[in-house]
This record gives sequence, structure tokens and C-alpha cells, in this order.
Amino acid sequence: MRVLSIIPPMTQLNTPYPSTAYLTGFLRSRGIDAVQEDLALALVLRLFSPEGLVAIRACIEAMPKAKRTPQVKVFDAQFDRYLASITPAVAFLQGRDPSIGHRIAGRGFLPEGARFDSLDVYIDPNENDDGGDPLAWAFGALGVQDRARHFATLYLNDVADVLRDAVDARFEFVRYAESLAQSQPTFDPLAEALAAPLNWVDQTLRELTLDAVARHAPAVVLLSAPFPGNVYAAFRIAQAIKAVHPGIVTVLGGGFVNTELRELSEPRVFDYFDYVCLDDGERPLLALLEYLRGERSLDRLVRTFVRGAAAVRYIDFAEPDIPFAEVGTPTWDGLPLDRYLSVLDMLNPMHRLWSDGRWNKLTVAHGCYWKKCSFCDVSLDYIGRYDAIAAATLVDRIEAVIGETGQTGFHFVDEAAPPKALKALAEELHKRNRAISWWGNIRFEKSFTPELCRQLADSGCIAVSGGLDVASDRLLKLMQKGVSVEQVARVTRAFSDAGILVHAYLMYGFPTQTVQDTVDALEYVRQLFAAGCIQSGFFHRFVCTVHSPVGLHPEQFGVTLKPLPAVSFAKNDVGFIDPTGVDHDVLGIALNKALYNYMHGIGLDEDVRQWFTGHPTERVPRTRVPRHFIERALG
Repeated sequence: MRVLSIIPPMTQLNTPYPSTAYLTGFLRSRGIDAVQEDLALALVLRLFSPEGLVAIRACIEAMPKAKRTPQVKVFDAQFDRYLASITPAVAFLQGRDPSIGHRIAGRGFLPEGARFDSLDVYIDPNENDDGGDPLAWAFGALGVQDRARHFATLYLNDVADVLRDAVDARFEFVRYAESLAQSQPTFDPLAEALAAPLNWVDQTLRELTLDAVARHAPAVVLLSAPFPGNVYAAFRIAQAIKAVHPGIVTVLGGGFVNTELRELSEPRVFDYFDYVCLDDGERPLLALLEYLRGERSLDRLVRTFVRGAAAVRYIDFAEPDIPFAEVGTPTWDGLPLDRYLSVLDMLNPMHRLWSDGRWNKLTVAHGCYWKKCSFCDVSLDYIGRYDAIAAATLVDRIEAVIGETGQTGFHFVDEAAPPKALKALAEELHKRNRAISWWGNIRFEKSFTPELCRQLADSGCIAVSGGLDVASDRLLKLMQKGVSVEQVARVTRAFSDAGILVHAYLMYGFPTQTVQDTVDALEYVRQLFAAGCIQSGFFHRFVCTVHSPVGLHPEQFGVTLKPLPAVSFAKNDVGFIDPTGVDHDVLGIALNKALYNYMHGIGLDEDVRQWFTGHPTERVPRTRVPRHFIERALG
């Protein structure tokens, strides 16, 4: 019985999402014939090819001229240049044709659309505007490859904009049609979209799906949907399989399912998927495969939804999960590792790690060792069930992956990698004299001393990301973050002093957060950047979810939840009423504008209130944070 695991569009361009690698490696360790395909990458490569551009232009020619956007008109007018440059540009981003980078960097080879307007913001803060190269300060005189990768990324985004305007308004590289699934209480929007005639993107995905099925001839197809932006395409893939091969068993799982479909009662989902599994897939899949082989009864499935005669059934026969130490080593066998695209959207050296370079993704431990943060879905299994492994086992997996892929870069995708485990990892790597590069997510806790940070750097750590979140001691305490601003300053400085890049996850709009809190938070962030403690960051808007402590106990956080409609499909985000009445959407614009500039070394000496120009509700208050707070915290 062959099992095919599929990554549906869209996840990321530079490296495969690890869910199928984990499942394929585990199933093979149990003697099961398992293979995998990344249809997200396959779709992008088909769309962004000469054949794809010809198809886009055909769609443009079918459009009324009055509906053609400026970007579409530019593409149509310069079509021959796009057609000549698409293959070299993609090959360059794949690392297969580096020499073309010289032509791309010269800005005479690629046609330039609206995305290139962003280059105007890159003005050397230390030089007068003399009409010279606006990117010289970012890349330097010798940064031809980076410069070309940034230009080729802008070019690819230009083409994506045309595709969106002319073919499929839902198209995104990482959030494809996510509004059809994210927190949708009913299946109706998705059902309507799936019933619509196939557009060219849909048709292309259908062809890729049937090609993959023909090559592998699976009995079971697993579709992992980690995000809402994978769901529409996952259903389209299942729809294509069921239309041509109704006997193939289709199974849906992944992060979106684990988070949003825990109360699934919609029978129409099972027109596409025979089974829907929750949480870690290893145990449910073993049970399901045994059932399909006639080795166990239906009532002994584990964490699995099925369509019964009268209604959707959830079956959860009590069996322990597979220990993290026994899930085996992920395998990337079958995935075209030389075909992924290293894109460079943002020039910041830390921020670029998410999209630039192919990283082997591993986890140091299952779940989160802290599991207290009130904004987080700590009640769910993937966070709440902490399960660690020995450093020797982890390094065994690292060495096995290097042996398979030939690549020594690792991204540890834990919720928060434990300091003790990272120290043990560093010691084991040193013991084996194994050289790797790695980065991952942590908590900025005091266990990360300067000595440990240097040890981690010596082991190959190049970057860390962690949550400063609201950057307010009052709110950090309310959200049970377990850190203070002073502590974050000292820990991030220890990492930076060790030569490790630091990215801060930031948050705004948390319950009871005032305008004053927001201004103060930005001042803390400004000082952290100015002191060299952090090099990158991102402000996320707080979203209350039904599985978080705020969603479960809103009264403890001073808010009232808005009633949810009747749910038969997805349930996650929930609105709330905050008595402060702050317009966080307007504040968010200022926060992200400030952060964008800070990441490029601009405005670090200026009053943070300048970013809030135009705030409609009240005069922006002066920050209460002492001007040298972070400097004093660092001693």
C-alpha cells in the first residue's frame, strides 16, 4: 500500500515545508511504502515559465481593455522582454545560473514594473543624494549576487501581480485564497469556490496532481495543510483525484486542521477527503492504514473524523502518541532540492533568512516547555505536550539529513527551543567535530548567558528569533510571558555580542493596551535597535483565538468576547470588546512604518511620535520611557 504525501500550494519558495518529510521518514521507518511531492513548488515553476507567461497573456487578451490594470498593461507592452528573461531569472534564483546575476544586477536585463518603485526608499543615510546607486549602502561594491537576487525577486513579484490581476485574484505566494478558509464558520465560501469553473491556475494544479498520481500510483494520498493559504488548493487537489481516481483514499491533516477544524461537523468536506486527522499524524496514520488493511475496526481509529450515515463522526480510540524519540528522521527524498528559489524580499540580514537559502527544518523538542503565554494556543497538543530527546539523537538526525541532502544549514522550527537542549546540542556537535549552521526560535530568558551565547555561536548558531511581544512590563506580566524588557535587552545583547543575529516578534492590540502603552513599546524597540540588541523585528496584530487563555478566560484579561456564529467548519479567531476603545489598526500602520525604517538604520535618533502623524483620535502622548533605559539596563 503506497502512501503519497503532498505539500499543497502555497507554503514558501526557498525550502520544502517539513510536514511531508517527517511523515515520509516515519512511515518508511515502519516499513510502509511512502513517497512525497511538493505541488506548491511544482505549481510556481509551471506558472513562472515561458509557457506560463504565454498563458497569462492569453488571459489578458481575453480581458476587456477597460479592466486592465497599469501593471497588466506594462506586462503586455514588454511581453517579449518578460518571455526572454523568465527562465534565466528563475534559474538564477534556484542557484543554477549564477553568471546571469551580473546582467540582472545591471538593471538593463529584467523589465521593471511597480515593485521596483520600492528601491526609491533605499537612500544611504550617510551620503547625500547625488543620483548614484541607491543600494550601494545595502550591498556594497561587491554584492552582485545579493543585488541581483533582490532585483529578480521584485521581478517575480511583478509577474505575480499580473497573474493576480489577470487570472486569479486570490493568488499569493504564501497566502493563496486564505480568506476562503481562515476562521470560516461554514464551508459555503469554499464550496462555492470549488464549484466554480477551473481557471488557468486551477487547471494547471489539476494537471500537476494527476501527473503525480500517475507516477506514484498511490493507494492513499495525504494532504498536509499547515496554513489557511493551503486549504483551497488542498481541496482542489483532492477534487481532481476523486474525479479521476475515486478509489484512492484521501486524508487531510496539518496545522490548519489541528487548529481550526477541531469541531468539524460539515459532511461536504468528505466529498473530497475520506478522513480528516487531528494533531501529530504518526499514530492516527498507523491506525488508519491498519484499518484500510483490515487489521483493525473503524471504531479503533485515532483522532480521526469520518462521515457516518447520519452525521460526521469523530473517533478517538485511546492510544499513546509516538514518542518524539521514535518518530524517526525526516527524509527529503523525492523532493527536488535543487529547484527551490532563494528569494530576497527584504535586505535586512536577519529578515531574509525566512526566504533566502534552503534550510533543513528540524525540531529540537516537541511542543513548548514554557506553555504559559496567554495569547498562544497552549491548550492544543502541538504546543501543550512537551517531549524532548537526547542531544545524541538530535545530532544523529542532523548527520543523517546532511548525508541525504549534502547541505549543513538547519532551521529549528520549535515553538521555543529549550536553553538546556541547545547547550547539550552545542556540546554534542563539538564532541563529534560536526560543523553546521543553524538558527531557530527561543524565549529571551536569563538562562541565555553571554557564555552560553558564545557557546551556541561556536556550535554554528547564526541567528535567533524570540518574542518581545508587547514590550511593556505590565502587559508582559498579564500575558504570562515570563520575561521583562530589561531581561530581553540583556539577553539579546548577549546574542548580538556573540555575533548572532536577533529577530524580535512584536505584538500590538493586546487586551487593555492603550495608546500610551503602544508609544512606550515603540520607544523600547527603538532603543533596542539603537543599542544593537536586535537587528530585525515584525509587529503582529494580536488575534484572540478560542484555544488561547485569552479566548478561554477573557474575564481575566478585562475583555468580553463577541458571540461566534454556529460553526460547522473552521473555528479559531474570535472578536472581543476592549474597554480601552483604541484604534489599533491605525497605530499598526505607524508601528510597521517605524520598524521598517529601524531595520534599515533610519530614524533611530528621532522621537517615536513622528511615526504616529495623523492619528485621528487623540494627541499622541510623549513616551514615559527614559531616554537611556536600555543603555542603563545593559550596564
